[in-house]
Amino acid sequence: MSLKNKQGRNAPGKKDFTKLKTPHTYAIIFFVVVICWILTFLIPAGKFSTHTIEYTDANGETATRTVLMADTFRYSYALDTDFVADALSDIRQDEALMEELEVDPDALSALLKTDPSAWTQEDLDAVGLSDDEMYSMYGEEFYDTGKKLHKTAKIWGTEDFGGFGFLNYVFEGLVTGDRSGSAVGICALILVVGGAFGIIMKTGAIDAGIYAFIKSTRGLERLALPLLFFLFSLGGATFGMAEECIPFAMIMVPFVIALGYDSIVAVTVTYVASQVGNAVSWMSPFSVAVAQGIAGVPVLSGATFRLVMWAVVTLASACFMMAYAERVRKNPQHSVVYEGDAYFRDRLNSVTEEEREFNLGHKLILLEMLAVLIWIIWGVTQKGFYIPEIASQFFVMGFAAGVIAIIFHLNGMTINGMASAFQGGVADLAGTAIVVGMAKGILLVLGGSDADVPSTLNTILYAIGTVLEGVPAFIGAWAMYIFQSLFNLVVTSNSGQAALTMPIMAPLSDLVGVPRQIAVLAFQLGAGFVDAFTPVSASLIGVLGVARIEWGKWAKFQIKMQAFFFLMGTIIIAIAVAINLQ
Repeated sequence: MSLKNKQGRNAPGKKDFTKLKTPHTYAIIFFVVVICWILTFLIPAGKFSTHTIEYTDANGETATRTVLMADTFRYSYALDTDFVADALSDIRQDEALMEELEVDPDALSALLKTDPSAWTQEDLDAVGLSDDEMYSMYGEEFYDTGKKLHKTAKIWGTEDFGGFGFLNYVFEGLVTGDRSGSAVGICALILVVGGAFGIIMKTGAIDAGIYAFIKSTRGLERLALPLLFFLFSLGGATFGMAEECIPFAMIMVPFVIALGYDSIVAVTVTYVASQVGNAVSWMSPFSVAVAQGIAGVPVLSGATFRLVMWAVVTLASACFMMAYAERVRKNPQHSVVYEGDAYFRDRLNSVTEEEREFNLGHKLILLEMLAVLIWIIWGVTQKGFYIPEIASQFFVMGFAAGVIAIIFHLNGMTINGMASAFQGGVADLAGTAIVVGMAKGILLVLGGSDADVPSTLNTILYAIGTVLEGVPAFIGAWAMYIFQSLFNLVVTSNSGQAALTMPIMAPLSDLVGVPRQIAVLAFQLGAGFVDAFTPVSASLIGVLGVARIEWGKWAKFQIKMQAFFFLMGTIIIAIAVAINLQ
């Protein structure tokens, strides 16, 4: 026995830290929720007034967006009821003002007859006087500014019983949004896609196609990875590809593992590549175009710089991926997901020679899948299809594949077999859908992402903007990049982050002495790169669920890639400042 074995790993009382178990994704999110809840006790809530702006979108059409007004931040305060009582009396005597404000005269008269000391903003809302309207007329005079209020959730509670409690973050997170967004829409999409691919995998077409591809390419299959990376990056750059990667990952994971790599490579070549493209896009309508419109920068300006940036960053990122991929191919057991990937390896190894035969039925299913994928890309880019339409298209894909399998007697497929396969596919991704709701709960605990609703998040946003005033140009631009990266850990919607941050960052760039184009650049780099890491991203969690990768294990790999991204982002910001990018 070696000295190392005698004195190291096997020594009594010694702990092998290399074998510490990675925390479960559910546990990680829970602890993040608790930390965010504690922050709400330490940081008072704040809010901004909002207004609607018009800008020219990427199609040259006029679009609108509700954004915050940077100079209207105020902390959450109780009302100065004495001042408010006098103000309401004055308003009641001014008929023209009441008509302009759309105040209900009768309701206002009734309110004036009650005890002012018990009035709250809800009472003013009831008569038609919003907090924003009162602030625009009186500034902070109508507040009792002696005490800043906190928006802290209770331990337990619901909207109908005591108000939101942070221990209800799972349910509340799951039911937020609508059919076209997170979390309801994304959860439904994940379940439908899971069911559809449950049918497709049952047909055996993908497994047979993988073996046919490997057999026919004869060692050139490694060239497929960088090519696919560029294609997914192009998707992210042109139409903001994100949720669309979930079904693609269901195909890519077994394919990449069959080539000798791991599921981390599969997620990188699909979802990470799309977010790289999004981060360095010259035309994405959901990130750079929105941010430029809000910042008052001509939409799609700076495209030449960004096109060069896209090519260089995509190439560098693909090389980083291939360096990791080749290490895994040479020694698969070095992968942190080696044990988890056994599910896919065992399934591929269990396929008999007869099942590996690439017959007409398999070819028809793959052609049908290709046709639907083209239909989806066309719909997203040309018709504005989004989550509901994408989900229905994938259901059609799965259903048609099942029918073809029945006709060609693939894997003994029957109608009941189709139903069972769909059920199994849904069950496989049910846990992933839950994670999406959990991640959304983090934002709810911080008070939500609405600029005109008091929250801890708004106060953090305002504080960062204040700190950056007066710093040197490069430091200011670099700090904006860091801030946008950190902000994306909790707000992952690119257009939502733009609406929240650009109204502050754009004028702040004027004070720092850098063009607003650079403020937009800092936004898109931070928002895009970190989307490949944050556990709050519904799209990332969906892809990881498909690949059966726990977020903690993903983070072990991705933290190194994020450092690489951050270095590239810093260099890009430095170049942009040096050339005074306009």
